[in-house]
Amino acid sequence: MKNKLIYNLLFAFALIVLSCKETTDESLKNDISKKESYYTEAYRPQYHFTPDEKWMNDPNGLVYHKGVYHLFYQHYPDSTVWGPMHWGHATSKDMVRWEHKPIALYPDENGLIFSGSAVVDMDNSSGFGTKENPALVAIFTYHLMSGEKAGRKDFQTQGIAYSLDNGDSWTKYEGNPVIGNDGIKDFRDPKVFWNEKESVWTMLLVAGDHLQIWNSPNLKEWEQVSEFGKDQGAHGGVWECPDLFPLQVEGTDAVKWVLLISINPGAPNGGSGTQYFVGDFDGKTFTSYQKENKWLDLGRDNYAGVTYNNTPNNERIFIGWMSNWDYARDTPTEKWRSAMTVPRKLSLQKNNDVYELINYPLTAMDAIIEKNAKELDLAVAPNQTKTIELVKNNQSEISFSTTGREFQLSLKNSIGDSLGIVLKGSEGSLVFDRTASGLTAFAGNFATGVQTMFVPNLPKDEVEIRMLLDKSSIELFVNKGQYVMTNQIFPRDAFTTLAVKNLSKDSLLLNRLTENRVQRIWD
Repeated sequence: MKNKLIYNLLFAFALIVLSCKETTDESLKNDISKKESYYTEAYRPQYHFTPDEKWMNDPNGLVYHKGVYHLFYQHYPDSTVWGPMHWGHATSKDMVRWEHKPIALYPDENGLIFSGSAVVDMDNSSGFGTKENPALVAIFTYHLMSGEKAGRKDFQTQGIAYSLDNGDSWTKYEGNPVIGNDGIKDFRDPKVFWNEKESVWTMLLVAGDHLQIWNSPNLKEWEQVSEFGKDQGAHGGVWECPDLFPLQVEGTDAVKWVLLISINPGAPNGGSGTQYFVGDFDGKTFTSYQKENKWLDLGRDNYAGVTYNNTPNNERIFIGWMSNWDYARDTPTEKWRSAMTVPRKLSLQKNNDVYELINYPLTAMDAIIEKNAKELDLAVAPNQTKTIELVKNNQSEISFSTTGREFQLSLKNSIGDSLGIVLKGSEGSLVFDRTASGLTAFAGNFATGVQTMFVPNLPKDEVEIRMLLDKSSIELFVNKGQYVMTNQIFPRDAFTTLAVKNLSKDSLLLNRLTENRVQRIWD
């Protein structure tokens, strides 16, 4: 009897232990499954910023404060298509990994919260904070839908809000709007910066097809001081998202001012794009003698980009919305929609007496690029093709250097998707072809033809070709960002081969060809 009791107790204990182990194992499996499924939906970028869910467009309020880079963005939290705009919010300490934060700004009686900027009011000119705890001040466009529906033209005004806890919470100014509207239909996207020339705050506003410049001593009271662009630049669509900043011309002591203006439609390859002007700013007026239209990125998917205020060492950091209004609402994602470009450093060069705005990934990205792939020197005979295997599952950096100017690159998978890039040095152009790159029929104007980028000022010596390939995008940088194309792609499976075709009569050599894995940024 005693032995039987002991046996029963041991058996019961064993059942409890096995049950606990099964429960623990099941919990561990669930945790692992949850972690593995986090941000792994079809086409979810693994190292580009995306919203946790729902709709995102323009980056807003890019500002650095107290060791934190803030990324606000146009956000509709109730759908994956555009709707009543809020300011979403994320933060980063290294410009690589991002933490999602609660929504920063909600619509109110003055309207929806459209695009804008943010500054650190170090001298407390606004009175919102103190010199010991300066306020973050957000400047944004109010969009009153009832006014637009009623056929009025004054439905866009400018408002401000402030934060005393580094962006965690916001208070809207009771005197909003700080700039009214005298009847301009498209009157929006304030970019504000501290103007050292006049010791005031300067605001850039787009007004339909041109730029207005306003100054203020305190972020509350504004006076228009000049205009720019009615008879300059591309005017195929509405001007949007202005930005103005100084850059030292590389290799010189000269400083020029660069003005960014996004335009939709009217970009060279269709739909949305960002043009730039190089000129001078005297504290009130921007002037440029630039004759030809210049574009920051000749791909179809870099729009509404602006730069950071208050960065360490005054580094000029740019982020763009990686989409195009031609098809932004239709891309084949379900839980979320849209991504941002990788953060890029902007610089200015003068090549063959032509000012060129250079944009290239921040060196901070090197921390997540696994530089352990074997370098390959690939020689391709005239009119021949060589193919190498790709193994990083569309989550990679592919790069090489070459003096060749006539060749074709083709990224392919086993089910027939193909992405083509052709450098035609004799014509001074680069052609990008995504017409057979995978899913394209979701919008009739997504892949209706090839895209062309003119590359007239390439040096004669070796240049770098660098491609950042993520699950649904490719960013192509030629000669360290002298020429750039950004495009979304939706292949039905990962590309597994890279074919290199030599289109010239001379031997082609690709030096130090590598495919390095880029780590995912989401835990």
